[in-house]
Amino acid sequence: MASSSVDESPAFQARCLLRAARGGCLATSAAGQPFASLVTPACMPDGSLLLLLSRLSEHTRHLTADPRCSVMVSGAAESPNPQTTPRVTVTGVAQVVDDATLKARFLAVHPYASLYADFGDFATWRIAPAAGLLVGGFGRAFRLKTADLTPDAAAVAALLAAEPGILAHCNQDHPDALAAIAGAAGDWRMVTTDVDGFDLALGDKVVRLAWPGPVKDAGDVRRALVEMVARARS
Repeated sequence: MASSSVDESPAFQARCLLRAARGGCLATSAAGQPFASLVTPACMPDGSLLLLLSRLSEHTRHLTADPRCSVMVSGAAESPNPQTTPRVTVTGVAQVVDDATLKARFLAVHPYASLYADFGDFATWRIAPAAGLLVGGFGRAFRLKTADLTPDAAAVAALLAAEPGILAHCNQDHPDALAAIAGAAGDWRMVTTDVDGFDLALGDKVVRLAWPGPVKDAGDVRRALVEMVARARS
C-alpha cells in the first residue's frame, strides 16, 4: 500500500525505471553477433515490455530468427559522471502479440506513434522479463528475478478493473489536481494507471509519476493521489 514513506526496494526502483522509460536499447543477435538498437518501450501493467517494430528493421529480422533479447533503459545521472545513471537491463523472449488493448496502452504513452502504428509492416512485440540487473548508480548493482519485475497479479487485475473509473473521475472532476501534480499549467489528462504509478499527458507530451510505493486497489490510488496533491500544493 502506498504511504508517506517511499519504497526504496530494488524491485520497485527497477519497475519505476521501466515504466518511466520512453526510449531504450534493444540487444538482439544474428548468427552469434550481438546487435544493439534504439527502441521505444512501453511497460504494461503486468511488467512486460511492449515494442512497436517494423518488420523492415534489422532487429525485427533478428528477433524473428532468435527471439531471445534484452532491453536496457536508464534514468537521469546523479552527477556529471555517467556511471551514476540509474539503469536496468531485463532479459526475456520476444513474441508478436495481436492485442488491441495492449496496443492502445502503448499509444497512450507514445501518442506520436499513432502516425504509423497501423502501417502494414508494423507489429507489437511483447517481452516478459525473465531476469534483470538494476544498477542504481556507481557501485550499486542488484540482480533481479522474474518475481521482482512482475507486480502482484491480484493487484494488477484489481487496478485494471478500476482503471476506467479512476481515469474518468480524475480527468473530469480533478483537472486542477492533475496540473498541480504535473507541476505545469495545462489540460493534463491521466492516461494510464498501474500498481507502480501513472502517466499524465498534455498533447504528445507524456510524463510518468510513481506512487510512493506499490498500490493494490482504487482505495490505495485515492490515498496516494491525495498525498501527492497535498505535497504539490504545499
